[in-house]
Amino acid sequence: MITQHAQIKINLPLALKDYLETKAQKFDMPVAGYVKHLILKDVSDLDFPTFRMSDRTEKMARKALADRKNSTRVTNVTEYLKNL
Repeated sequence: MITQHAQIKINLPLALKDYLETKAQKFDMPVAGYVKHLILKDVSDLDFPTFRMSDRTEKMARKALADRKNSTRVTNVTEYLKNL
């Protein structure tokens, strides 16, 4: 699974930047890794938001589940594609 990433640029007062670097060094971590750790620690108690799927997507999912009984199990994809 490929995880998407975003880059964030922040401006800090020099004293806070120095403090952040010192704390990161204390844990033998790069500053970016330490900041990521702090963010993850802060949001660890939050639930991920869930969204209701659209009616169209729900209809397609129900159809796919119903069609599952007509599916074919493929153990060798290369051979299967050759025989199509």
